[in-house]
Amino acid sequence: MGRLVNIGFGNMANADRIVAAVRPEAAPVKRMVQSAKDAGQCVDATCGRKCKSVLIMDSGHLVLSALLPDTVMNRMNQDTDIRKEI
Repeated sequence: MGRLVNIGFGNMANADRIVAAVRPEAAPVKRMVQSAKDAGQCVDATCGRKCKSVLIMDSGHLVLSALLPDTVMNRMNQDTDIRKEI
């Protein structure tokens, strides 16, 4: 399956398939999220909280997270650093 990264509230995403993590405030991102919701390609992992980042997957799916993009990317990099030490 690949390595998983915690995207908040016990939810995980496949770190190897994340193309980008962006903030949801920009109009193009909002349109992209609405399109993905309409097409059934949006996974809401916010657990009812405010969406703070949109993870764009290589499959075209979008994952909504309540964590900031910086936090998600730091968690991904932290996991990579640990693997390098082993």
